[in-house]
Amino acid sequence: MTELSGSYDDPFAPPLAALAVLDDRGAVVGWNRRAEELLGHPGAAVIGRQAFEVLVDPRDLPALREAAASCRRAGGWFGVLKVRHRDGRLVEMGLRAQTFSRDDRVREWLVAGAPAADVLAWQRDRAILDGLYHQCPIGLVVHGPDLKVLRVNRAVERFTGVPAADFRGLPTGCMLLPDDARKSVDRVRQVMETGRPLIYSEQFARLESDPARERVALVSAFRMEDRSGRVLGVAEMIEDITGRHRAQRRLALLDQAGSRIGTTLDVAETARELAEVMVPHLADHASVDLLEPVTWGEEPARALAGPLVRVGACGIGAQQPGPPHGEGAPVEFAPDTPQSRCLAEGRPVLEPVLSSDSFSTESRQGTHAPDLGAHSLIVVPLAARGLVLGVLTLWRSSRPDPFEADDLILAQELGSRAAVAIDNARRFTQQQQTAFTLQSSLLPRAVPDQPAVEVALRYLPASAAPGLGGDWFDVIPLSGARVALVVGDVVGRGIHAAATMGRLRTAVHTLASLDLEPDEVLSRLDDLVTLLAAEQEPFGERPVGEQVVGATCLYAVYDPVSRRCSVARAGHPPPVVTGPDGQAALLDLPAGPPLGLGGLPFEAREIDLAAGSLLCLYTNGIIGERNVDADIGLSKLCAALTRPADELERTCQAVVDSLVPAHPSDDIALLIARTRMLPSEDVASWQLTLEPVAAARARALTSAKLTEWGLEHLAFSTELIASELVTNAYRYASGPATLRLIRERFLVCEVSDTSHTAPHLRRARTTDEGGRGLFLVAQMAERWGTRYTREGKTVWTEQPLAGTLT
Repeated sequence: MTELSGSYDDPFAPPLAALAVLDDRGAVVGWNRRAEELLGHPGAAVIGRQAFEVLVDPRDLPALREAAASCRRAGGWFGVLKVRHRDGRLVEMGLRAQTFSRDDRVREWLVAGAPAADVLAWQRDRAILDGLYHQCPIGLVVHGPDLKVLRVNRAVERFTGVPAADFRGLPTGCMLLPDDARKSVDRVRQVMETGRPLIYSEQFARLESDPARERVALVSAFRMEDRSGRVLGVAEMIEDITGRHRAQRRLALLDQAGSRIGTTLDVAETARELAEVMVPHLADHASVDLLEPVTWGEEPARALAGPLVRVGACGIGAQQPGPPHGEGAPVEFAPDTPQSRCLAEGRPVLEPVLSSDSFSTESRQGTHAPDLGAHSLIVVPLAARGLVLGVLTLWRSSRPDPFEADDLILAQELGSRAAVAIDNARRFTQQQQTAFTLQSSLLPRAVPDQPAVEVALRYLPASAAPGLGGDWFDVIPLSGARVALVVGDVVGRGIHAAATMGRLRTAVHTLASLDLEPDEVLSRLDDLVTLLAAEQEPFGERPVGEQVVGATCLYAVYDPVSRRCSVARAGHPPPVVTGPDGQAALLDLPAGPPLGLGGLPFEAREIDLAAGSLLCLYTNGIIGERNVDADIGLSKLCAALTRPADELERTCQAVVDSLVPAHPSDDIALLIARTRMLPSEDVASWQLTLEPVAAARARALTSAKLTEWGLEHLAFSTELIASELVTNAYRYASGPATLRLIRERFLVCEVSDTSHTAPHLRRARTTDEGGRGLFLVAQMAERWGTRYTREGKTVWTEQPLAGTLT
């Protein structure tokens, strides 16, 4: 036997030990074969001789005599001595001596010996075995072939609270609940029958003595066999890892929460994500109640005033925690409820065991705790940046384990993380609402009344983009019954884009009032965008957080008298024109550079539009998402406009339904105009030769036409206006002049000539003989102005049909 054998066999047992019998004088009277194998002395050579002479080194005689004396006194002795081998070397032997008497007169010694290494190995193995049963922190259960417990160690005793001696003879799994006991029996039986060991198998179990607490153990098991292969049973090593498992589960939940909470910048969605993370990993039911201002994106008052709204709820099974109307319904808590205490004190509340009083109170307040059958409760404040946003409530009903202090710490950590995400979503919502309010205030509230076109409009903000865009549209009445149609798109998103859009829209209105040509309007806008960009970079470096200023725009002017439409675009998608026959096509129009590049020219194109034609202006959001080819979107848009409905609003909605997804990623502005034509009987035009009698002829023509139209009450003022405008043309222009009257919402009087010199209104002094004509025109007309054409200019006035100004 060697030290590496690791055997639990007693080296002093008769089959293994070297045995010698000594008489009372120390002579050898008995010698077995094992002694001969270990020491080399045959029995004939040592029997009858003194053991001290044959087997002991003379130097060890004093120690041996002392041992013999001790053996006589105590009746036995154990120790390690060096014994002489036959070849002269000394062999370290572990010796055990025991005195016995064959009769009252003869005393002899039985000496059992074994190599000292084997003895030490056996002692070490015995110490290990004793340690497993008495000191090892890992549980040990030995099962017999009949699936009854043979022995357990002290760790199992501490684990179950049952003395180790009481386990002997009990059935396997007897201390567990029935379901867990069956699993334990099956596990042991499988190891015993197959011989395959079980290594670190994670098992969940509940003790009969403590059914409310679920325990987790790592179980390893192996089959025990003797030297002949006979099955002796199964040994199980059981390590209680309940605390470690729960800690790992909490860490996993924290990691999962980091990836699942706050995926969107939506307050309600973030609250729902928090509730869903909690169930079923930490709680059986969860609800998130936020202060009402938080759901609007506003900052809650520090006094915690205002009702709460349930914005997130999740539970196991069909029942959900919440008021009768579910998510989005207001929730009120009585002053003595855990939620009210949590809100008032700003501290979490842990109630491991809920009483019936708590149930009834919560039931009255709509938390439905009795319906859930909850027995344990945690309430955590959702606080971020010093503000309490609401509360997170967790219940346990299905699992019997009550909440513990570690569960409260985990809920606080998750609540803190979620509160930051909710507050970020609240701030984003506030910013979105601010941008939306700003943008809504900058967009036209209603289509102005004008005779040129019938208009249908749609504006759809992006649903998933980080902030609103700068898309806009406009319908601007112009002089001479004309109308300007505008669609634009500012680069970027958020408040900066909305503010830039407002400045550009204001500039377009100002330029439109000057009656400039479309290409000239875009040129002026390009200069403005360049100036706005320069304002952001006063020192050659754009401030952090500012957006690049840039935009695209399409500007069209339609004249219902001539049916001419002049269009120019700056990097914007071309308009779609649908004729009265239903044929839709893109208008072939020079693209032009986007606004803000500076110095590049814009070109306008004029086309004739029959009455009843559709002119569709739009931003790029309607013709394609980022993953859709723009050409495909344009084809779909043309197809949607091929068969326009009788009602323009239905046509506009049909375009939106066919091209716009449920959640567009970009803002969409859509303007569809159906052209009209003024009846020829409402327009009168004359060409006048510029001669001294031109003013008188203008008065006569005007008076006759107004009488024909039944507008005699406007004859005096209109004659005066026409006379003064023709007189100015006679004095400062050359060539013929054109007098035109238009009857629509206003009476329009226009005088066109070939001069590009604009008349200026001035106030004549009392001593001046002239200079009062244009002043009188301005007093008679409600509006007046000058527009320039390539051939010259036109001075126009508008008077309300109801009568002259007073």
